[in-house]
Amino acid sequence: MTVTLGPLALPAQLLVIFATIILGSAIGNRVAAARGVRAEGSLWLIIAGALLVARIVFVARYWPMYAEEPWRLPDLRDGGLAPVAGFTAAVIIGALLAWRRAEQRAAIVSAVWAGLFIWIAGNGLVRMATERQAVPDVTVVDLDGRAVPLTAFAGKPMVVNLWASWCPPCRREMPALGKAQREASDLNFVFVNQGEDSATVRAYLKAEGLPLRNVVRDPGGALAKAAGAPGLPTTLFFDANGILVDKRMGEVSSATLAEHLAALRSKR
Repeated sequence: MTVTLGPLALPAQLLVIFATIILGSAIGNRVAAARGVRAEGSLWLIIAGALLVARIVFVARYWPMYAEEPWRLPDLRDGGLAPVAGFTAAVIIGALLAWRRAEQRAAIVSAVWAGLFIWIAGNGLVRMATERQAVPDVTVVDLDGRAVPLTAFAGKPMVVNLWASWCPPCRREMPALGKAQREASDLNFVFVNQGEDSATVRAYLKAEGLPLRNVVRDPGGALAKAAGAPGLPTTLFFDANGILVDKRMGEVSSATLAEHLAALRSKR
């Protein structure tokens, strides 16, 4: 699930992390103030340590992909964090600080426990808000002009990417999606161009050297409307039963795409 804030499209999980940090630290500071102490430094140390560990573990997990795209290392917009590792680090750092700074102990413990509760509750709300949706009953057009129902590509777990050649983030993520299609024979990838003609699509794919399969057009944007995708790029992940299990609005990196595909495979 992705939340749109003006021109930005942020993964809901990333917003849950922000809420966890803001509300958890606010509760910790309130407890500290009630006891006449200050704990901001300790709380920010816990937050920084948790985020750093969560990022390092995620990057290590997908290091070959980051090695090919090192400029993505500091970019957290795609949600590239390992939450369990981050919370483990927060608990360890919090325990050490609570042991060494007894006057801040109540604030530190309150902040860590509040953060854990907010994280669990936030992710629960995200799962509840995620609509259970089947592959939309829309008809697309292949590059030769033949009408094809989108459901014709079902039967395997399916990744449906809505894109256009004029969209910079679409262009940036397309090589990663193309590589994933070549390497993942157990998944169906469908590239649904939004609003462009066949000549434009063919010219773009040829110029970029992208040998993609299952490239189709959606001239009237019917799929975008049916899927609730107000912007590009949007990537839809359907399980083998044709049920939407994840939706990502905004550019995906090779690493976060691999994370989404691993989650999709686990739905079998």
